[in-house]
Amino acid sequence: MHPNRTRDVDLDHALAVAEDLAARAARAIRTPHEGGVREKAGPADIVTRTDETIEAYVREVLHREFPDHGIEGEEYADRPPADPTAPHWVVDPVDGTTNYAHGIGWCSFSLGLAAPDGTPLLGLVADPWRGETFTALKDRGAHLNGTPIRAATHTTLTGHLFLTEWAAHAHWPGLDPLLTALAARHCTTRVMGSTALSLTQVAAGRATAAAIGAFHAVDGLPAYLIAKEAGAVALPDPPALDEPFLLAAPGVAGEITTLWAASITSQH
Repeated sequence: MHPNRTRDVDLDHALAVAEDLAARAARAIRTPHEGGVREKAGPADIVTRTDETIEAYVREVLHREFPDHGIEGEEYADRPPADPTAPHWVVDPVDGTTNYAHGIGWCSFSLGLAAPDGTPLLGLVADPWRGETFTALKDRGAHLNGTPIRAATHTTLTGHLFLTEWAAHAHWPGLDPLLTALAARHCTTRVMGSTALSLTQVAAGRATAAAIGAFHAVDGLPAYLIAKEAGAVALPDPPALDEPFLLAAPGVAGEITTLWAASITSQH
């Protein structure tokens, strides 16, 4: 079998396992946080015991249920697939750790399954604080708590919402001119603090567009699949690792792509 072909995967079973893991993670995240915060790369890059406990449990369950699958996580070393034709999971146990550690109720649990070539097969993003779970299976649509969702039908950025995330504590190259251009169109920007949760707001039709300075699979791939299955436009498509990434409602894709291209170009 070609190494980029995935052998048959029971995606319904995989989704059921993912939803059980999300429910457990949501309960852990809602539990009052008590200490256990330490730095990783610097003061603006932190991890808590909750991050580590959730990811360790997720890895244990996934290894038991899908022993041949690989696992890529936020807190522990990657485990490659035992079989090169097997897919791999991506997990961010608490996406928005800084918010979580400071008692701000905007963070998420992100879990996805991808083919050997990186094509997303399953995406889940859970919001513990609002009791919302976004899910998608490839070519089977996107759902919020089991109800189908679609990207917004807006045809202009004006009067609507754009979400983004900083690169930890810093603006990413191209962000400032993009925000200036959006403001000139009376498009309101919010920086909420969870990449996965912000991107899924485009899928739910709440935000008209969202962008990040660097795409990472653990917190971006599940939301990317959910948004695509909800009809959103992605740029680039598929995403490029560690490169800027944009999601938009179809009706504003042309407008924001023009602003996006000019902003990124201005930084080079």
